[in-house]
Amino acid sequence: MRKQNAEFLTAFTSEANKDLKNTDSFGFVELDQFACYVVADGIDDKIDAIAAKLAVDTVISTFTEAPSMSKRRLSACLKSANNALLHAKSKMKLKVSITVIVTDYIKLRYGQAGNTRLRLYRSGFLKEQSKDTSLSADMVQMHKIEADKLEQHEERNNLYCYLGQKEGFYPFISKKIKLSNSDVIALYTRGIWEYVDEGELKDAFADATTEPQETVDAIEDLLLSKQPKNLEKYTFVTIFVNKVYIDPNKKRKIKKIIMALIPILTVVITLSIILYVRYDKKRKNIEEMNEKYLSTIEYIQSDNYVRASEEVDKAIELAEKVKDKKMKKELENYKKLIESVIAADEKLDEKKYDQAQQAYQKASNRSRYADNLGKEYIEEGLEVTADYLSVYDLISLGDTLALNLQYEKAEEKYLEAKALAGKIYFDEGRNSAIAALERLYEDQKKDIEEKDKKVQEEAAEQTAGASIVAQGDSAFAAQDYDSAKVYYTTALKKYIELGDEIQKEAVNTKLQAANKKIEEQKEKEKEAQEYLLEAQECIEQKDFLMAKKYYLFAKDIYASLKNDDKVDEIGRKMELLDLEKEREELLEESSKNMETSTEEETTTEEEKEETESSIEESTSENLPEMGEGEEESGVLSQPIEKETKGMEGIELGEVS
Repeated sequence: MRKQNAEFLTAFTSEANKDLKNTDSFGFVELDQFACYVVADGIDDKIDAIAAKLAVDTVISTFTEAPSMSKRRLSACLKSANNALLHAKSKMKLKVSITVIVTDYIKLRYGQAGNTRLRLYRSGFLKEQSKDTSLSADMVQMHKIEADKLEQHEERNNLYCYLGQKEGFYPFISKKIKLSNSDVIALYTRGIWEYVDEGELKDAFADATTEPQETVDAIEDLLLSKQPKNLEKYTFVTIFVNKVYIDPNKKRKIKKIIMALIPILTVVITLSIILYVRYDKKRKNIEEMNEKYLSTIEYIQSDNYVRASEEVDKAIELAEKVKDKKMKKELENYKKLIESVIAADEKLDEKKYDQAQQAYQKASNRSRYADNLGKEYIEEGLEVTADYLSVYDLISLGDTLALNLQYEKAEEKYLEAKALAGKIYFDEGRNSAIAALERLYEDQKKDIEEKDKKVQEEAAEQTAGASIVAQGDSAFAAQDYDSAKVYYTTALKKYIELGDEIQKEAVNTKLQAANKKIEEQKEKEKEAQEYLLEAQECIEQKDFLMAKKYYLFAKDIYASLKNDDKVDEIGRKMELLDLEKEREELLEESSKNMETSTEEETTTEEEKEETESSIEESTSENLPEMGEGEEESGVLSQPIEKETKGMEGIELGEVS
């Protein structure tokens, strides 16, 4: 019913630039309860009208799904249009200035991003206007440029908020603006405001009739009459609010509100009485709480922490009743201080001096949150526990010095502990110092007896260690690095036990050298194994020359490692390789002879069998016995896993 009982008339013009390209767009929808008007200006003129039209269509579509005048809904419409531009299929980035108006035919709210503009005129006067989200507009706000210079300022199109932003998109959303009959709303793009100033617009709307199209035509004629040289596309929209909607149920709603307020007032009066009674009770509780608060402070100042604990508990209980959080927090700090001091006194009475000192230190820290109350009492407790602990620290230090055989310094500390204990009347500490002195004198006597024995044992251990190192050196010189490693490791353990850092470092260096040699041997063995694999692959391909070359490479490595077993094994394989080569040559020669003979005359099957038998017998007689671990067909026929290693550029003659 709202739209039918209101009169909103809309007219607009939107023209292209000199290249017949219009990147502006305007659209609106008027529903029964709400209406939405959108004007958009494509910022980049090189792009077709897709950006502005996409923005307008998205805003109207989003608004139509759930019409509302709330700030959240208007912001959602603008953000939806922003996302549509960001995800549009376009080779260039789409950017748009936009202004959106939503109304319930009684009030309006607008949202803006960019430098499209809104003006609301009432009775010929400017009632409301939008503000560009541009650097020039900010400069006007800061009085750096005059307002009438804005239309031609070089930063007028330098926007900090517009559709198409990936981050930081925060459009301006206005408050609700109440409409009146005969209000006129204008929406227009920069093609208008760059050439038609505010005064001219105001005059045009002052002379306006009830027909919006006449005003639109007048503004367009005014623009074109100026014949601007660089006139770009432009859009101008007017919305004439000839009649706003009047709610027929307004008086009834007011009456209902008054009738509803009567029982509410009754309840309010009743609650006021109840609240006064509660307030009076609370006031008395507050007075009692303050008394307990002051009593707590007085008892702490008189060092009576037991009574202070009783008073603070009552004060906290009252603070909870009156819900005084600040007072409760302060009282809780006092309570923590009191509990810390009581706990420290108990530990001191129990002669647990370390724990007592920690408790007094904790109480000192608590005192900072309780107005430094009881500071003097706590410091006295810290001094007492510090003196008691000093006695035991001196005795403990003396014990450490005695263990390190520094008997004279240990005696000094024991005597100092005895003197301090006597000064502070600490009988227990004094007796402990005397007992420590007696133990010291007894230990001195035993130490003298054991010293000579220990010197002899250390000398024997040093000799044994030197002997083991010498065995390791011999093994290292003989290239038996594994044995050398065992000797060096044994010697290292012995020197660690003796605490001989110099010999330990020397043996450790030798151990590292042995480990390095072992690693080098492993690398050489790996290389030799790769050569054997290469040789086997060549044998399978009947390339006996290359196979022999790889055998020579492997044999040379094993010879450098003094692995005689491997050297002998490779020698046998090379002998077998020569025999296999001869066998292949005989077979090849026999095959050629057979082919020649076939051309001259047909050879009988018996003669062929005799020839082949003769070749096999000849080869069998020349083959040596197989080495242990080799099969009947010889090592040459054994398939092994191959790992190719390039040997390009190496000739047999290079092998030493």
